[in-house]
Amino acid sequence: MVVSGNKWVKVGDIMFMGEYHHSIDDKGRLTIPSKLRDELKDSFILTKGLDGCLFIYPKDEWNNIAKKYKELPNTKDARNYLRFFLSGAVEAEFDKQGRINIPQPLIKYASLSKECVIIGVNERLEIWDKDLFTRFLDENEDTISDIADKLFAPSINI
Repeated sequence: MVVSGNKWVKVGDIMFMGEYHHSIDDKGRLTIPSKLRDELKDSFILTKGLDGCLFIYPKDEWNNIAKKYKELPNTKDARNYLRFFLSGAVEAEFDKQGRINIPQPLIKYASLSKECVIIGVNERLEIWDKDLFTRFLDENEDTISDIADKLFAPSINI
């Protein structure tokens, strides 16, 4: 659900939330919590995200995004964004232990080391290197209240 005007509007059936800490192994395998695996179903899309993390989208959400991408104008900015975002996209699935195999270029892009943080961000999951996520939180902590005021006031009371 998102705020549209002064009311909440349903944006799909899934809303990912929460923070989970797991280790990535030397082969690039990362365990995804079972609660999140159930929502992702059998396969999903893993790609470069923004701010130095990786994004995981359920197939239905990915299909919605792909439709919007087809509507973008053929401008240099749109072409560059699509190259960035789609060049790293892979269809992925879970192994029998509930792990995903993250390709080496995506591991490098997100600077994933041993400790990772998986967070739910509404319609997607994000995978962060633990140190980068901690730095992101530290750098943005003082501005979150101002951001909330700009995004939501006066439509909802947070």
